[in-house]
Amino acid sequence: MTGHFVVSTELREFLIRSSLLSPTQAITWTPLTGGVSSDIWKVETPGRVLCIKRALAKLRVAADWEVPVSRNAYEWEWLKFAATHVPQAVPAPLAHDPDVGLFAMEFLAAEQHPVWKQQLLDGHIEPSVARELGSLVGRLHHTSRRSAALAQRFATDENFDALRLDAYLRATAVRHPQLASRLLALAERTGSIHTALVHGDVSPKNILVGPNGPVILDAECAWYGDPAFDVAFLLNHLLLKCLVNPHLTEGYLDSYRQFSLAYFEATAPEDRADIEARASTLLPALLLARVDGKSPVEYLCTEAPKALIRAFSTRLILNPSFELNDIAKQWQGVIASA
Repeated sequence: MTGHFVVSTELREFLIRSSLLSPTQAITWTPLTGGVSSDIWKVETPGRVLCIKRALAKLRVAADWEVPVSRNAYEWEWLKFAATHVPQAVPAPLAHDPDVGLFAMEFLAAEQHPVWKQQLLDGHIEPSVARELGSLVGRLHHTSRRSAALAQRFATDENFDALRLDAYLRATAVRHPQLASRLLALAERTGSIHTALVHGDVSPKNILVGPNGPVILDAECAWYGDPAFDVAFLLNHLLLKCLVNPHLTEGYLDSYRQFSLAYFEATAPEDRADIEARASTLLPALLLARVDGKSPVEYLCTEAPKALIRAFSTRLILNPSFELNDIAKQWQGVIASA
């Protein structure tokens, strides 16, 4: 109870400082589960329900994975940027305290905003959701394209390296010495590109399917860097879902194609070929990382799908494809054969 009291007092003081609560009002707070990188609470105040988030220094995963808590401030900044350009696609940002690493945002009830990941796993596949999401991500990348101000504001190379390049690519290179030079080169290339504001965790678990379209959450990895990372990261998850429901592969791959089409329609024509080529070479590396990196996907519990991923990814890492549709066709053939 002591820990609960400390948290409750801390949240209350934050809300009062932020003018979201008067000193005489009561609050009810409920810890929310599911995240590995932050403490998240649903907080009910008189007449309002909020969501409050605080970054953890050590992530809740099996591997020893420590990352800077400063990412909470960058997530807040990304949320404000997105709210300016696509307000319907993010929870409304309400207040931030950088000294204690807390921010408050609009709470979105699950009844009206189901999690896209669960829908996909349950076999409820609507490619239109992927298309809308692709358009949103493309618009955010395009809006932030080649901005010196945003590059300075989101110079978060250290955070992104710890959360993504090291945890996914370098950790996987240790497990696969024969691929190490290729994986390390991908990490170096990705980290050297700074052309757009990247979310860094565009995953179905961070997408709510709201009445006005997809809502994007959890921008802890926000970084001014390579937009191809967001593209490859999302498409990777759609490939992985095919292993859970092989009979629904066509639906997942239709979502994959719709996301890609809408994304590139929203980006600058002169950037499209380069982004697609980089996303295509990152994709099999990220696929392999969800088996052998620091954050293995939790729903692949048997060795057969893991072996399939290792074989497929190894072949593409050594003999890259530079077209996303080609990778989808190859993956469809592998799933059909398996």
